[in-house]
Amino acid sequence: MTQRPLATVYTRLYDHYGPQHWWPADTPFEIVVGAILTQATAWRNVELALARLKERGLLEPSAMRQASPADLEEAIRPAGYFRAKAQTLRGVLALLEDHYGGSLDRMLQAPAAVLREQLLRVRGIGPETADAILLYAAGHPVFVIDAYTVRMVSRAALVPPGELGYQRLQEAFHRQLPRDPSLYGEYHALIVALGKDCCRKQRPRCGACPLLDLCAYGQKTTSAVAQAAGN
Repeated sequence: MTQRPLATVYTRLYDHYGPQHWWPADTPFEIVVGAILTQATAWRNVELALARLKERGLLEPSAMRQASPADLEEAIRPAGYFRAKAQTLRGVLALLEDHYGGSLDRMLQAPAAVLREQLLRVRGIGPETADAILLYAAGHPVFVIDAYTVRMVSRAALVPPGELGYQRLQEAFHRQLPRDPSLYGEYHALIVALGKDCCRKQRPRCGACPLLDLCAYGQKTTSAVAQAAGN
């Protein structure tokens, strides 16, 4: 393993899966909304909710602000937890209006540290959602840490156990990679692809994993399977 194992992993995943073209959206506001709606649900459910918002003309800040709470909740119902998520969306709209005069462009041009702190004060937004907005909507070089990332890094022992918390793990990615938002977005999407394909929470497919030779967990798992098959 190199001194920058996370860079080695990126190259391996990119060569295996190819570009992911993530985040799929037509506008920065759609990215903001999608980052909130994707909490605790599958992306296909987010797509349904986004489509309903588009059909009703609500996927634009001023229109969403004018919508009644009931109409907004009904539109995003497929994404689950629709009442809580509608409240979070209204919180972001309030932030947009109160601090940026309703201008999404101005909000996304704010310094990353300032905008992150403001987003984290919105009920329902945690570090992962805030960083997804900073990276994908605003283009700030901020790596998004999600459950797929923690699982891959911990299984492959890519960082010491003490660095698996959100901030420490994010710092490890920032330290080992160029501060490039395009690279960060691609890498995050590739980790999600790996998590869905091979590095699953239950019944991981270690034998098919492109990181098998780098991963102690994978090597142990495949060795145990081989020994069981030989008995």
